[in-house]
Formats: sequence, C-alpha cells, structure tokens
Amino acid sequence: MRVRLTVAQALVRFLAAQYTERDGVRQRLITATWGIFGHGNVAGIGQALVEYPDLMPYHQGRNEQAMVHAAVGYARQSNRLRTHAVTTSIGPGATNLVTGAALATVNRLPVLLLPGDTFATRPADPVLQQLEVPYAGETSVNDCLRPVSRYFDRITRPEALVPAALAAVRVLTDPADTGAVTLALPQDVQAEAYDWPEEFLAERTWTVRRPRPDEAELDAVVQAVRKARRPMIIAGGGVRYSAAQDALSTLARSADLPVATTQAGKGVLPWDHPCDVGGIGHTGTQTADALARTSDLIIGVGTRLTDFTTASGTLFRPDTRLVNLNITALDAHKQAALPLVADARAGLEALTQALDGHRQDLVQWTSSKQDWQERTDAAYAAPDPRARPTQVQVLGVLDTLVDGSDILINAAGSLPGDLHKLWRARSSDQYHVEYGYSCMGYEIPAAIGVALAAPGRPVWALVGDGTYLMNPTEIVTAVQEGLPIKLVILQNHGYASIGGLSEAVGAERFGTDYRHRDAFGGFTGPPLPVDLGANAASLGMRVLRPRTVRDLREALADARRATVPTCVYIETETPDTVSGPPPAQAWWDVPVAETSTRPSAVKAREEYDRHVTARRRHL
Repeated sequence: MRVRLTVAQALVRFLAAQYTERDGVRQRLITATWGIFGHGNVAGIGQALVEYPDLMPYHQGRNEQAMVHAAVGYARQSNRLRTHAVTTSIGPGATNLVTGAALATVNRLPVLLLPGDTFATRPADPVLQQLEVPYAGETSVNDCLRPVSRYFDRITRPEALVPAALAAVRVLTDPADTGAVTLALPQDVQAEAYDWPEEFLAERTWTVRRPRPDEAELDAVVQAVRKARRPMIIAGGGVRYSAAQDALSTLARSADLPVATTQAGKGVLPWDHPCDVGGIGHTGTQTADALARTSDLIIGVGTRLTDFTTASGTLFRPDTRLVNLNITALDAHKQAALPLVADARAGLEALTQALDGHRQDLVQWTSSKQDWQERTDAAYAAPDPRARPTQVQVLGVLDTLVDGSDILINAAGSLPGDLHKLWRARSSDQYHVEYGYSCMGYEIPAAIGVALAAPGRPVWALVGDGTYLMNPTEIVTAVQEGLPIKLVILQNHGYASIGGLSEAVGAERFGTDYRHRDAFGGFTGPPLPVDLGANAASLGMRVLRPRTVRDLREALADARRATVPTCVYIETETPDTVSGPPPAQAWWDVPVAETSTRPSAVKAREEYDRHVTARRRHL
C-alpha cells in the first residue's frame, strides 16, 4: 500500500514515528520541531506542521542559531536519546544554522536540521537568496553545513527522501557517530507529491547500542592498571550520556581511584563523593591537578582529552601512560593511549569485574580536597552583606539556595572556569556547561531546551554582559512558551575573561572594554550607559535588580520560586585578593607574539617560553 503525500508531509510523519530504545526504555526520538518560516519552507514544512499538529509539536524561535542551541540543550538533558528538529528558510535562515551545528557536532550531541534550499528544478535562475557558484551549479549556501554535519544530504527528488531519512536517523541514534544531521530541502521538492510506501511511515525503533570492550583491549588495560602505582580516572561527558555514574562510582570505590572531571563530566559524581577530586586541567582544582602531575596512569572515560583537560600537554609526567575508554575509536586512540572502545557503562562494568577486587595503595587525597573546599568557601564568602558582590560571590549565594533538582547552564566567559573549579554539583545533571565549542549565546536558548526536557525543575542560565548581547532573542520564546527559566546577568561592562587573557599575553586588554573610544583608539570615561535589565524586561521578562549581597540572596530565592521567566540583573564588583577565584592551577597554550616593541608582550613571551618547554607528546 502507498500513501500520497508531499515530501514535507511524509517527512513529518516519518519523524513522528521514530523511537529510540536503550535498556528497555523506549521513547520518541524527535519530540518537536523548531521553526522560523520564510519562502523556502513556509509552503513545505510549515504546511506539513499545520497538517499534523497532533503528531509534531511546534516551537517558534526568533533566531535560527538559537533554535539549534535549544534543541541541543534538550538533547543533552535527554542523554542523547531524544532531540528536536529545526526548520529554516533558504539563504540567511539556513546559514544562521552553522554555528549551532558546529556546537552540536563538536559536543557529539544529536540535532536534525531541515533548511530550505533553492529550487531543484531551476524554473528561474537565479532566484531570491541563491548563491551563484560559477563552477558548481548545484551548490547552495547549505553546503556551508557539510563540514559541521555528521551527515548531509540534499533531497532533489521525492523518492530520495527514503534512504536519506533512514540514514539521518541512523546517525542521530548512533552514540559513536552522532552530531548535527542536515537534510537540505529544495522548496519546490518540499511541496511535491509522491506515493509513499506505508512501511516508510510506520513506527520504527532504533536500539541505542552498548558495545562491550574487545577482550584483548580489556586485558591490556587491566594489566596496565594492575602495574600502575598512582592511577587516576578522568571522567568526561560520555559517562553522563551512557548513564554510567553508578558504574564509575563502583569502580572508583572498589579500586580506591581518584576521579577528576572535565567540564562535560562534572557532576557525574557528586562533589562530596569520597573519590571525587573536582575539575581537571587549566580550570581544574589544585587537588585534581596535583594528582595528575604525579600519576603514572591516566584512565580517561568518555573524554576527548582536549587542551583544557591536559593543560595543553603539560599536565602529565613524560612517562605517564594513558588509557581511553570511549565509544568512539577516534577518541579512544587520542594521546596514543591504550584504547578501550566500548560504551562507558559497559566498559566500566567489564573493567571492574576484570580487576576482581584489585585496590591501589594510594596516598589519600582527603586533606587536599578539604583544603580546596576551604579555598572555595573563602572565595564564596561575602563579609559585608551591604557591598556589591563579585562574580564568585554570586555563585556562592546561589550555592546556598539550590538543591539537586536545580540545573545550571553556562558556556563562555570567565564563568566556566569559576564553575569548574568551585561549583559543588549535587546531582549528575545539575552542571550543564557547554565547553566543547564554548559558544557565547548558548545559555538562554539551551535553558529553554532543558526546561522542555525537565519540566518542573529550576533551570538557571548564567551569563555575562558580553554573552547576553550575543543572543537574548529567545527570551521572547520563553515568555511565549511560559517556561520559568531563571536568567542571571552579571554586568561587568566588558569581556572580562578575554580581557584578562589579553593582558596576560601582552595585548593589554585591547578591544575588550565597553567604554567610549578616545582619539588614539583607547578607552576612556565611565562604562557605556547600557541597561541589559531594561532590555530583558522589554522582551517580556520579569526583572529583579539587586544591588548588594543581601539583596542578591533575596532576588535569587525569589527567582527560584518564580513561575514565570525571571531575570536577576546584578552589577558585579572586580574581585580582590580575598574574594576572587583561585588562579588557574595549570597552563593553557595561547601563543604570544614572538617579537614586539611593547614591554608587556616581551614579558608575556618570556613566560610563554617557560611554560611551552614542559609540553610533551604521549607516544
């Protein structure tokens, strides 16, 4: 039997019938579609969504990049087992997807992109918003999405949708291959009718695999662990996505192994777990980084071992061996490690069983961890409740108000460093910092996606003024959807994080301040008269304006109770030596000018050369 539908109608019905199943739990894969409509999709996907409102819920976005961020936030909160689709018009609507797609693919998070495309039949040439490439007539702006997509196809004939749609869902549901998936849809093809096999539209369940490790690889890793004198674990986001928290805890406790965490992995063990030693790397804790410097075996679990984690290759000893347990072979072989290609939970369970009660005779880290908690308390402390808080003191106040149900979202600026070092994660999904792409503007739309995936839980989007200015548009969506997200805007009048980095590398904070420019290109006078709180209010948000630490406590508690989208807008003080965050505990490689006439750059280069000599490749 066949059913006559347009391409867009068939695609919507197909997507509504796709399910994932893992560990016996079955759930729908694409639970909603985000869309901004123009001539490239209004008569195709737009009409299909009107045709089938009971099959495919619709969310109205204001910015195409933000819609992808919202879908990614939803997918992460759903452990990659559910996601959203995103539809746009052709031209700028489609190219606005690129940043969001890159974020999704870098972070290995599934999202389905459905950009409109120029006519496949070319009835007029060129058409509105068509990119003309002299050497390739079939190229459109959507080809920009190829390098940031894990799968890309352009549907130039109706019947081509069948294999393309199946391939798209295969990638979305493959934990080793997932990321952004793009199906470019020419606007004429979207509206074209075709007789579809009923089997294409029937319910289909995709099993999300838990591959077990190869016995030879497992044996090699077990031998390495048994021989090691000071091993430690670095846990990444793969632990969370695999729901391997309990398996990680079991291995760490049974073998007496310290567990440090990446930005994506923070929270997989609660902060007060006896084996948790905090964040690792450039933004890590002194406890974790000191252990890493003396460890002779690093066991990575679900991590890509990026430069922030390894302190740009300077954190581990030259003779340190590495093991990588990862579902993706690409990541398992990083740093020339002993690979253990497997699902994180399956691999941890197999490793625990194979070690058979083996324990390490380690120097305990309890006192070092206690010292770091005391440093955290000192940074959080606000001795004068009438004073304006520092950024870290804002986190300290929030720390006293939340419980395990709260979810914190951040992505860029100086907040990721402060959070990674200091935040006390109380549940496995409380800490949501996107640091694979560290995309300014991610936080507000991601909070919307998380709120949709975790209804009833307090969801906090923490942003600085620079990040807020990148992408505040989805505040309107939160108001329209009635999602009570809590937005905290920290106003420090500039790019504080990159300003500090600029000063450290001899660039003297150039271009990082929000002040009037003088005739010589410098900055002068007071901060610009910018009121971001008024902006948030103009977009429909309820805004609270605390001025002191005491006010802040009341405002954050009010926001946490709120049933409407609420913003806490606070001017922060520059930190002093008492209340500021602890400095970086490990290096990060940002190249410095090799030659310069400016003393600050010359001094910065001398410091750079000192650090870079410690970098090593693990082969």
